[in-house]
Amino acid sequence: MSIYDTLNASQQEAVLHTEGPLLILAGAGSGKTRVLTHRITYLIEEKEVNPWNIMAITFTNKAAEEMRDRVDRLVQFGAESIWVATFHSTCVRILRRYADRIGYDTNFTIYDSDDQKTLMKEICKRLNIDTKNISEKAILSQISAAKDEMIMPDEFEINAGVDYVLRKIAGAYKEYQKQLKKNNAMDFDDLLCSTVNLFLNNPDVLEYHQDRFRYIMVDEYQDTNTVQFRLIELLARKYKNLCVVGDDDQSIYKFRGANIRNILDFEKTFPNTKVVRLEQNYRSNANILNAANSVIKNNKGRKDKTLWTEQEDGDKVAVFACENAYEEAERIVKDIKHLSSNEMRPYSDFAVLYRTNAQSRVLEEQFVRANLPYKVVGGVNFYQRKEIKDLIAYLKTVDGARDDVAVKRIINVPKRGIGLTTVDRVQDYALQQDMSFYEALRVAEDIPGIGRGVAKLTPFVNLISRLRASLPVCSLTEILEEIIEATGYVTELVAEGTEEAKARIENIEEFVSKMKDYEEKAEEPTLAGFLEEVALIADIDSLEDSDNRVVLMTLHSAKGLEFPFVYLAGMEDGLFPSYMAITSDDKTDLEEERRLCYVGITRAMEHLTVSYAKQRTLRGETRYNMVSRFLKEIPVQLLDTAVGGVAKATAAQGGSGYGGSKGFGGYGSAGTGAGFTGRTAGNSYGRIPGGKPDLSAYKGSTITKAANLEYEIGDTVSHIKFGVGMVMDIADGGRDYEVTVNFEKFGIKKMFASFAKLKKL
Repeated sequence: MSIYDTLNASQQEAVLHTEGPLLILAGAGSGKTRVLTHRITYLIEEKEVNPWNIMAITFTNKAAEEMRDRVDRLVQFGAESIWVATFHSTCVRILRRYADRIGYDTNFTIYDSDDQKTLMKEICKRLNIDTKNISEKAILSQISAAKDEMIMPDEFEINAGVDYVLRKIAGAYKEYQKQLKKNNAMDFDDLLCSTVNLFLNNPDVLEYHQDRFRYIMVDEYQDTNTVQFRLIELLARKYKNLCVVGDDDQSIYKFRGANIRNILDFEKTFPNTKVVRLEQNYRSNANILNAANSVIKNNKGRKDKTLWTEQEDGDKVAVFACENAYEEAERIVKDIKHLSSNEMRPYSDFAVLYRTNAQSRVLEEQFVRANLPYKVVGGVNFYQRKEIKDLIAYLKTVDGARDDVAVKRIINVPKRGIGLTTVDRVQDYALQQDMSFYEALRVAEDIPGIGRGVAKLTPFVNLISRLRASLPVCSLTEILEEIIEATGYVTELVAEGTEEAKARIENIEEFVSKMKDYEEKAEEPTLAGFLEEVALIADIDSLEDSDNRVVLMTLHSAKGLEFPFVYLAGMEDGLFPSYMAITSDDKTDLEEERRLCYVGITRAMEHLTVSYAKQRTLRGETRYNMVSRFLKEIPVQLLDTAVGGVAKATAAQGGSGYGGSKGFGGYGSAGTGAGFTGRTAGNSYGRIPGGKPDLSAYKGSTITKAANLEYEIGDTVSHIKFGVGMVMDIADGGRDYEVTVNFEKFGIKKMFASFAKLKKL
């Protein structure tokens, strides 16, 4: 019996079609990785394609490792020659060979988010940008979005026009790229943009890679952005043997730049595309799939597909109707404890998913009180922790010392008494002499006005020189251990004696273990190679299958995972879907939220529980929201309403089958949409249409309505407390104008103009 006989009809169709463009629409749990790996095997064993000519691109290291492992087990000969990697790893590998063609040294540094923020902080200071009005994070976000669309600094500046904020960002963008180049560094977006530019400006390099990669497969295609699409399109242009696998219903990363049009318009972009739909689900029971289908079918911007399974109906979807977030967390924890005990299920079988990170706090408190082991995924990444960042900065400095950000991070770690004035003088001298910060440190005695600072800088320079001299004769682990010893990092933590210090020591020990593991597995271990591997590790890769703990994570982090028992917490309008999506003029925002709900539902294998709270405190405000419209989209016959006290009723809410006080709308009049009102000046989160603004908070105050406002919808404004935001709506409330502003740091606020005192930027 052939290995291809184990595939269902649609899977076989996808595997056997090898020539020309192929779009595989793979529903959740439909075995897409199995299809990809069998397709690779078929190309090699049946079509006699050289493994060297096959490329498979994924988004995460974990997915790449899984695919590599499966391919190695299926392919008898030549598996090691197949290119299986992430987008970023692919670009790094190409640029390590050809970066000199675009003006970089091939040993360039990769900047992570902290490095970027440190550099941007310096740039804002140099350009006199007030970061209280335009934060470094906001600037970097705009730059990243521009790079996703391959908009370079000059074009960004032209597009900015006369907009004050955008022109400031344009200046920062231009200086940011200049400093990256000077530091021989690239951020993650640059890896992609630089590779595309390399191909566009070097036809010989492009043709070499086109001939190398004659058969290209891309996983999770719905998550690609514009620059990733451009990269793949260039590589596939010559032979057109491009196979993409994805699910438009699981496109949930618009905020990261993902462009759903890449998959929706694939047939237009690549003529003569064959489309294969994988709709048989091997993960979930029928009730869970029917619930997912009933929700996602309400989206208009999608390709038609319906998941089905040969499994039995299984349990209905349980519903927890709770008074508040604390009761919700308590019920979830008690349910997990009960099921784990009664059904002898490991804690790792359970996952609690939520829309925002802020929801995890109450859940964590309940898990601690119940003494249940849990793990928050998507919190602080191991490699983003201070002690690890410090050690990585030392390793970067030893490796090349061209990375100014890394050198400045550790110049006072441990404390050496080097003041900010000294650092600024070294930086100014480096800029004047067009040299790196570390090069300036080495000639510190030549810097005017540095004085006694030289004596404090010299030991640091000597330490780096000594460590660098040890590279040819010592292992990388020995170099790392020498850094730890010479800096007294662990010694200081031991002296501190706190639980936090102990945890940080454990992190350092784990980092040493990581270095040892790298040296054992790498064919030719190098410090640059280690730093590259660390830089490419994603958050979700930290989730170990062996951990016997309940997993807590956001819905975005859960994509690609599956659990026997799943809890979707916070199913309320205003939270999920978010208030911004509900009020947005762009209807695709709400559709993306619905896709996120679909992803959450389809993570469940055996049992799904959804919960909502009558009231919830977020950002210090108590909200009263209606039950999520997504929950209302699930037919009542699929729900186990008894567990949540949710009663069926006549069609009191738009024909949905759920009533007022006894149904899902238990804290709002049935079908009216009447909502909560603003309560404090400048601090109201807004109201659901149908409510009236509450002016009681202004009793005793004199409201002077302005004849007109200096700003209008779409303008950027600043608030003394909330900072910078964009005006979304202005309504004449009679006694005053009601202004809705989307603030960068605080989200959407509704306020009265007379009290808000907004300033147009």
